[in-house]
Amino acid sequence: MRILFVEDDEKIARFVSKGLEEEGFEVVHVADGDDGYDLARTQSFAALVLDIMVPGRDGLSILGRLRKKGDNVPVVLVTARTELDERVEGLELGADDYISKPFYVEELVARLRSVLRRSKGEGHSVLQVGDLTVDVMTREVSRSGESIELTAREYSLLTFLMRSPGHVRTRTQILEHVWGYDFDPGSNLVDVYIQRVRKKIDTGGGPSLIETVRGVGYKMRTGGG
Repeated sequence: MRILFVEDDEKIARFVSKGLEEEGFEVVHVADGDDGYDLARTQSFAALVLDIMVPGRDGLSILGRLRKKGDNVPVVLVTARTELDERVEGLELGADDYISKPFYVEELVARLRSVLRRSKGEGHSVLQVGDLTVDVMTREVSRSGESIELTAREYSLLTFLMRSPGHVRTRTQILEHVWGYDFDPGSNLVDVYIQRVRKKIDTGGGPSLIETVRGVGYKMRTGGG
C-alpha cells in the first residue's frame, strides 16, 4: 500500500517512514505542502498522512482542496497541537482520522489500517493463490483456514509474489521491493527469506507455492499448482 507522508521534520520523517515500511507500506515522503498537494493530485496513493504545520500549503489546506475536487483518498492528519478547534476543523473538512505528536509508529499504523478498512473503492482487499489467502488490510495470512504468522519482511515478500502469480521476479526486484535498497549481488538474503516463507506456508506436503526459476529468481505458482 502506497502512502504519501507530508512532514517537514526530517528526523521524524525518517523514523516514521522506516517504521511504516517495516509494516509493509511503501512511503513517499515530501517536506513541503505544495509538493505534497501536487503529488496527491497527480499520483495514486492508498492514503495520505498530512502534518498540519508544514511549509507551503498546510495540511488542512491540502485536505480541503482535495475534498473540494471530489478526491476521497483516506487522510490521517498529524498535529503537534491539542486544541479541539483544529481537530474539529480537520474532521469537518473530511479527514478520516488524526494523530497528535508525539506518537508511536504502531499507533499510526493502526489508524492507517483502520481508515483503509473503512474506505470505499480500495480494490481487492484479499490476495489469493490456491488455498493461500492474505487480507491486505488486516495483514492476516491463512492457508486452508489455518492462520500463519509472518514477520513484516516475510509478509512483504509473500504479497509481492502473490500480486503477480505466474510472473518471475528476479532477486534484484525482490530486494528493491522488500528491503528498499541494493545489496551485494552475491548476497543470499532473498534465498534465506524464501526458505523461511516456504516453511510457514507449505505445510500440506505438496509442491511449494513459491517456485524457483533457476538462475533468475522466483514466482508464485498460478492457482497454487
